Amino acid sequence: MMQSIVHVALIVQDYDEAIAFYTQKLRFTVVEDTHQPEQEKRWVVIAPPGSTGTSLLLARASNAEQRPFVGNQAGGRVFLFLNTDDFWRDYKRMQAEGVRFVREPKEQPYGMVAVFEDLYGNRWDLLQLKR
Repeated sequence: MMQSIVHVALIVQDYDEAIAFYTQKLRFTVVEDTHQPEQEKRWVVIAPPGSTGTSLLLARASNAEQRPFVGNQAGGRVFLFLNTDDFWRDYKRMQAEGVRFVREPKEQPYGMVAVFEDLYGNRWDLLQLKR
């Protein structure tokens, strides 16, 4: 048996502002952006540069029950982990783009890591894992 996680849904306030943040500040690519008129939503899939694994499905909060989870999908904990082949290159570029880091870079037994927030406040690890 072979299975894999294909997408992780990330609840957003607005498709276009989320796409702008992820493509401009984090340099993600829009893999798919398809309007689904029968449900009044879009199927928006984004992925980091060079990624061949799991991607993010941007899911717009569509009711009052979902809106409180925008920016708080993990209750204030780190929710997503962005691995890179060059930590310092990406850290410096993201800082220059105005990405807010809430924990400074630190060498850990598993690699280099710093915590940043996306446009809604979801926390991410930027990390370069040791080989």
